[in-house]
Amino acid sequence: SGGIPGDIHKLWRSHAPNDYHSEYGYSCMGYEIAGALGIKLAAPERHVYAFLGDGSYLMLHTEIVTAVQEGLDLTIVVVDNHGFGCIQGLQRGCGGNNFGNEFRRRRGGRLEGQTVAVDFAKNAESLGAKGIRANTVTELRTALALSRNTRGVVVIAVTTPAGVRLPGYSWWDVPVAGTSRLPGVRKARAAYDRALRRQRFYY
Repeated sequence: SGGIPGDIHKLWRSHAPNDYHSEYGYSCMGYEIAGALGIKLAAPERHVYAFLGDGSYLMLHTEIVTAVQEGLDLTIVVVDNHGFGCIQGLQRGCGGNNFGNEFRRRRGGRLEGQTVAVDFAKNAESLGAKGIRANTVTELRTALALSRNTRGVVVIAVTTPAGVRLPGYSWWDVPVAGTSRLPGVRKARAAYDRALRRQRFYY
């Protein structure tokens, strides 16, 4: 989904034409586990890793059951920042207020209460996978090494702070509302118009 295709290419160093795969066409949330399953079926000799956020996991995690049924070895890393971080970033970037993109309990008519604690490791275990929690870099390294030597599906739930993102390095043409009563939206629209005037085309 949006966060992974937009950021992982900045961090991953490919060493072969077929060692990295991401769905760039429509940025479909929920694609990652099903995509990893397909890759493993196509290349059974390789160890396949899926990397996705918690929002994407909640949209389509049930292919874990298919991978268990098929006896596939997969490592699935779920980054848990308690919400739809990429969408929230777009919401803020377009001048909007936070609304509905964090997994929070309703308080006073709004979703601004305590964070909803989803145990992704236990959820994975309920589907037949091995679940591991990793809260530090050391724990993540240990979990990845363990997954490499474990038969079947391993899901590593990595807790990360909400709101932490990689720098952008480029401009993404996401239109902002042309009219609004909100000062934040008007400010974002003015910034969008300035960026649009600086846009260059390479064709």
